[in-house]
Amino acid sequence: MFGVGPVELIILLVVVLLVVGPAKAPSVARSLGRGLREVKDTVDGAQREVRDAVLGGDDDADDTTRRA
Repeated sequence: MFGVGPVELIILLVVVLLVVGPAKAPSVARSLGRGLREVKDTVDGAQREVRDAVLGGDDDADDTTRRA
C-alpha cells in the first residue's frame, strides 16, 4: 500500500534513534505497540457490537473468533 521496503525501514529506525535516543527507543516502541493494540481491540469490540446488533443478540455459533 505505501511501498515501505527495507531501505525505508532502516531510514525510519535511524531517525527514531536520533530523535528519542537509544536509551528511550525501547520504551517508545513498547508504548506504540500498546497503543496500536488498544486501537485494534477497540475496533474489534465495535465490530463485535455491530455484528451482535445486526444478528439480534449473542450468537453462540461464532465463539471461535472471540477472545477469552
